Amino acid sequence: MSINPDKLRALRRQAGGKPAAPAPPAVTAAAPRAVDAAAVATPTPRHTSIESLRRLLGVRERKPAYLNYPAGPIDRALPGEEIAPGLRLIQSHVAFPAPTTTLALDFAKRHGEAVDPRHLLFFDTETTGLAGGTGTRAFQIGAADWHHDPVHGDGLRIRQLLITTLAAEPLMLQTFTDWLGPDTVLSSYNGRCYDAPLLKTRYRLARMGDPITGLDHVDLLFPTRRRYRGVWENCRLATIERELLGIVREDDLPGSEAPAAWLSYLRGGPSSLLRRVCAHNHQDVVTLARLILRLVDAEAEAEAAGEVFTAS
Repeated sequence: MSINPDKLRALRRQAGGKPAAPAPPAVTAAAPRAVDAAAVATPTPRHTSIESLRRLLGVRERKPAYLNYPAGPIDRALPGEEIAPGLRLIQSHVAFPAPTTTLALDFAKRHGEAVDPRHLLFFDTETTGLAGGTGTRAFQIGAADWHHDPVHGDGLRIRQLLITTLAAEPLMLQTFTDWLGPDTVLSSYNGRCYDAPLLKTRYRLARMGDPITGLDHVDLLFPTRRRYRGVWENCRLATIERELLGIVREDDLPGSEAPAAWLSYLRGGPSSLLRRVCAHNHQDVVTLARLILRLVDAEAEAEAAGEVFTAS
């Protein structure tokens, strides 16, 4: 198979090599021998780099988003203290004295039942996703209960567990178990359908006993929906806070952004967004304590006025 000399030179130039000397043109008697100066000139060798190949192919190098940080030191500070490798405990106190009487559970369709407010444990989780399943884990558990502190006095005690390594999850689960007792009454906002099943799954995957199933659970989402559905645009906790309790959050990080904030920190990113996740979780459990009191009062007012809520 013969190759045209011009095509051979073109292939050599594309490969970056030195082209072979062109074949001299044929000499005829009718015309003197002519030499193509451009053909015999030695071209400058072309060195092909990775960058030029990427440009030629239209391929851009993709860097993970968590690496696109400005140069300089990165703020990695987090609240609380590290109580075990990769596990942080954040504690705070809110001057919110416990009710002096038991709380009637009529608002939850549990007529004739009441709960000691000091047995309530309001809890909320921050997770790696909203779909649930075995691939979703809780990276933070927040809890609040009425407690008499020797320094601050009677009020709401807020405790938050935050893991900064995946290996610390069993330690977080065990610590949360230590906060529970046989008379603990869990309270949440949609926790019966999401938070509790998620934690049960994580306990099972960690080959640990399930401390949640045997406990009483008062979920505040369902009685809130029964009473306020159609009153406001929705019954999301943030809406209930604003419209019913008069709480307006400032610089709040939406819960949907919590997974990315935690994963970014694990990959070496700054802690600013993760600190906002902790603040969001803190407000959630404080709101639950205020909401249950408002629901108790609203039910008592409705009964006094002869109102009956029959919606499911």
